[in-house]
Amino acid sequence: MEQRFEAYLDHLCDSLGHVDRHEGLRGYCQGLMLPLARKSVEPLAAGIDPHAVRARHQSLHHFVAKSDWSDEGLLERVRAWVEPALLREGGTERYWIIDDTGFPKKGKHSVGVARQYCGQLGKRDNCQIAVSLTLATERASLPVAWRLYLPEDWAADTARRTRAGVPEGVGFQTKPTIALEQVKAALAAGIARGAVLADAGYGNDTGFRDGLTELGLAYAVGVQGTTSVWPEGKAPLPPEPWKGVGRNPRLLRRDAEHRPVSVKALALGLPASAYRTVTWRQGSNTALSGRFAAVRVRAAHRDHQRTASRDEEWLLIEWPEGQQEPEKYVLSTLPADTSF
Repeated sequence: MEQRFEAYLDHLCDSLGHVDRHEGLRGYCQGLMLPLARKSVEPLAAGIDPHAVRARHQSLHHFVAKSDWSDEGLLERVRAWVEPALLREGGTERYWIIDDTGFPKKGKHSVGVARQYCGQLGKRDNCQIAVSLTLATERASLPVAWRLYLPEDWAADTARRTRAGVPEGVGFQTKPTIALEQVKAALAAGIARGAVLADAGYGNDTGFRDGLTELGLAYAVGVQGTTSVWPEGKAPLPPEPWKGVGRNPRLLRRDAEHRPVSVKALALGLPASAYRTVTWRQGSNTALSGRFAAVRVRAAHRDHQRTASRDEEWLLIEWPEGQQEPEKYVLSTLPADTSF
């Protein structure tokens, strides 16, 4: 086991460039493997080298905070080692999971820290947020991209950026924009394709969904109940007939009587027979199941500014038994013949 771990560290060190950085990576990774309650630099240094804690602390801190190496390059080396085994042993299904992770923080000086929603705490609080892309199978998962989200007020604050060492070329981007860039990079790297999964923080963004479709990727993403759609069999009105003068009308139309509906309104209007209980896999304590309906719809966001309707896709509605209204909504471009 020790030889295999050393071989893995040798593989990772190839991404660091100068050999002086190798000791820092080796020490940091070895420290992460120790049974420590806290894994910041100081306890890692004490665990690795208890007889020279100060020197080891300086070495690790320099590697983590000052040394010039690429986190993207290191992640690529991790992927090159792990992905073949992940695909070999993980079954036939592939998923690309997009999510953000919150790190609670005190103060205001850490890069990107702001009062924002933190999933770890389940509420808005002071934290940093990272957007990640993870390759997953039914048995395991592997992060392949990871980027810190820089809130807009941070991106516009020159003094604070300078103090924190934020590179000049890093500006404000929304989380869906960051995620779409990560997806494009993953495609360029030849990572095994999979259906893209994300919560409503990403799925609510029509540009994000359209971007995935343009890249040829199927998705299943959360949306809010206010998202507007055309029910199955309905679509925007065609352009107005040309009247013989001016430009030929090209944009789709709505009118007072021909309008899309929210996914919540559609869900509430379905008959009870449209819902059924589905069990999909065994959880840690019991089988995972829920009450769902699945219908075909067309997304309607600003389609009156388009020249052609969007394609039909699935709307998956989760409505737990006994609740007054549905709990979750998912839009998905999985094939029309996909089973429940």
